[in-house]
Amino acid sequence: MFKLKLLLILLLFFVGIAYTNEQYVENSLLEKIYKKYKIYAKKRFLLLQETLDNVRDKSDLEKLEAVNDFYNEVRYSSDIKTYGKSDYWATPWEFLGKDKGDCEDYVISKYFALKYLGVDYKKLFFTYVRSTKFKEPHMVLTYFETPKSEPLILDNNNRKIFPASQRKDLIPIYNFNGDILDKANKSNEKSHKKWDELKLNMQRKKI
Repeated sequence: MFKLKLLLILLLFFVGIAYTNEQYVENSLLEKIYKKYKIYAKKRFLLLQETLDNVRDKSDLEKLEAVNDFYNEVRYSSDIKTYGKSDYWATPWEFLGKDKGDCEDYVISKYFALKYLGVDYKKLFFTYVRSTKFKEPHMVLTYFETPKSEPLILDNNNRKIFPASQRKDLIPIYNFNGDILDKANKSNEKSHKKWDELKLNMQRKKI
């Protein structure tokens, strides 16, 4: 009986290790990325995994900073130039594979990386704003420590994370979180066209 209990404890222990060490991008998908985008892209994904591993046990703020810094190194490019479409939400694999994208792509990739790190998705929002500096609509990722907290802004146009009150150049329009809408949508109806398209592309592992 003692040996059986010990075996079960060891089994649970190693299963726990396997779970916590689950890769953000599994090897099979990484090889597909390598075949399509070549070695530079593969190295970028390996560096991403290293970045995420380094902050896995850190505070939310440290995770936010690491993810924000990493993805802000990706080049900005409009959807028209990258995909030939006026508005396209890329999967995190397309964004980093191509190593370019627009504001929504930064937000999407940061959101899913932070979810992977265990940051509560209910604290994260896709936030539509208007940039007074660039005179155009924009999207940023916002983090609310509590529902009543002042949000922190993760923005590809500004590398440092600031509280919303210090971003006078951004006029908020509305917040959106597709995962929250999905859970609240009992009838499984479409919640947001671009979000629904993104979910489908992620299920298909689109690169």
